[in-house]
Amino acid sequence: MIRQKEVVATALEATVRIGILILLVAWCFSIIQPFFIPIAWGVIIAVSAHPGYLKLRGLFGGRSGLAATTLVILGIVLLMVPAVMLSATLVDTAQGLAKGLQDGTLAVPPPPDSVRDWPLVGEALSTFWSQASGNLMAAVQKIAPQLKAVGGWLLSTAAGAGFGILQFIVAIIIAGVFLANAKASGAFARTLAVRLAGERGADFASLAEATVRSVTRGILGVALIQSILAGIGFMAIGLPGAGLWALLCLLLSTVQIGIFPITIPIVIYVLATADTVPAILFVIWSLFVGSIDNVLKPILLGRGVQVPMSVIFVGAIGGFITSGIIGLFVGAVVLVLGYKLFLAWLHDFPESSGDAARQPTREAEVRPPGTSIGDP
Repeated sequence: MIRQKEVVATALEATVRIGILILLVAWCFSIIQPFFIPIAWGVIIAVSAHPGYLKLRGLFGGRSGLAATTLVILGIVLLMVPAVMLSATLVDTAQGLAKGLQDGTLAVPPPPDSVRDWPLVGEALSTFWSQASGNLMAAVQKIAPQLKAVGGWLLSTAAGAGFGILQFIVAIIIAGVFLANAKASGAFARTLAVRLAGERGADFASLAEATVRSVTRGILGVALIQSILAGIGFMAIGLPGAGLWALLCLLLSTVQIGIFPITIPIVIYVLATADTVPAILFVIWSLFVGSIDNVLKPILLGRGVQVPMSVIFVGAIGGFITSGIIGLFVGAVVLVLGYKLFLAWLHDFPESSGDAARQPTREAEVRPPGTSIGDP
């Protein structure tokens, strides 16, 4: 009876302690939850920028704080300059459309006759297009409720994009703090990995680091290169709203769709409106930019990670679909680590069980045809 009371008391005490620990962990998580995405981004940026940070620290004579501060300033400048250019492009385009509507100078060409033959929407689209070419203001007023809904969505999207830029600035600053304390941060990460995964934790920490860098170069890096080059071509040809189209190219390239769904309609527009020589040069430039990922991605995506490139690719795309752009990196890291853990589990078995599994095969090989293992 006394033994049972001791067991019950011990179980009750353990339950209370575990409950308090779970409550404390949940409370801490709720406190840091608003900062989780910037912290995760900060870790990813710090891991990706660490080789450049080491080179910069060497140029500055080993001064870690100065090197980290320089990278933070460069990161904020590289983030803000395209954001300001995109905002200016959108504002100029909106002002031009508003001024054209007020002055009556904004004209819409009449629809081609073939539009009426399109299935399902051809008749309605041709009618509305004809009305817009004759009286644009009346056509705009006819779809005013739809325009109001689209305008509200655009405003909310712009507000979300502004909040995202603010989060990214905070993440860059957090990455600078991690880089300034790179040695201590790396030691903490490896200690935590060893604590969670045992003696192989350090290997998994190194694998996660290499995977983040590989995915950064192979997916987001290629998407940035493509969108910047495409934006240069849009601005050179004088395309209205060039910054917006470049942003759409960035998004489509990030999710591995490619930029051709954006550039092909733009190429058709340029061929119809621009002079022959600039239009041909723009077509050549667009084909080059749209195809450059086929060369860069195989070189950069799987480099430095001893796992199949398809595992990184599937993890990055699946993570993006489920968790947004942060999932590009987190999804790849988790899937690669799961792949390595699965291989370790698959190949880590006792030799005796392996010999037993192979014994029937060897015995069957030496028996004459037509006999079974149970035959004498």
